[in-house]
Amino acid sequence: MSKPLIGISTYLEPAKWGVWDMPAALLPVGYPRLVQAAGGLAAMVPPDEPSYAAEVVGRLDGLVVAGGADVDPVRYGAERDPRTGPPARERDGWELALIGAALASGTPLLGICRGMQLLNVARGGTLLQHLEGHTAGPGVLGRHTVRPVPGTRYASVVPEETGVPTYHHQAADRIGDGLVVSAYAADGTPEALELPGGQWVLGVQWHPEMGEDLRVMQALVSAAAAAAGRPSPRARQLQT
Repeated sequence: MSKPLIGISTYLEPAKWGVWDMPAALLPVGYPRLVQAAGGLAAMVPPDEPSYAAEVVGRLDGLVVAGGADVDPVRYGAERDPRTGPPARERDGWELALIGAALASGTPLLGICRGMQLLNVARGGTLLQHLEGHTAGPGVLGRHTVRPVPGTRYASVVPEETGVPTYHHQAADRIGDGLVVSAYAADGTPEALELPGGQWVLGVQWHPEMGEDLRVMQALVSAAAAAAGRPSPRARQLQT
């Protein structure tokens, strides 16, 4: 019985390894390891022309849009705050196309940090370009609790208040069309967004790939297995 194939968006960065110094399609290893630990097959999805997004998503059972650079404010009609990072315009275009293709096809979708923010922008929402207290310093993860909203998809996966690893200085501001907030930080920052209904769509502002809790990724993998007509990871365990 095959496992569901979960694509994870990657990004282009200068890199050095061995004798080589050249651009590479990068992804922190925590992402594929989390997918694997949750019972899925991980496929790294490098940037491509946005016109190919639907074909790429069509080969996948589920999609993860990874964290990373700030979204270009032009994508949500805002002036750039001086504290907003440099634009990654090609990455924005590619990942917004991936999100659009996943929403159009019913493919289960998980956005992580930047991925949640892009989901909000894709639905017509906006971002708060700077806030304090959600990192522990440059390159150092923070940690805080998130509180689920009862009755939401996220609350059905993680029903209790829980501590999460976090690293972001931006957040969802105006919530995009059809999305609902399904978890909050203690300071009121939206920490999870989801699209109610039959399709599995969730965004989390924190970094589950940097923690030990598998439940969010397990829920995505199970939704991907169900959408593809495959047994869920839990069902496979019971059959072995």
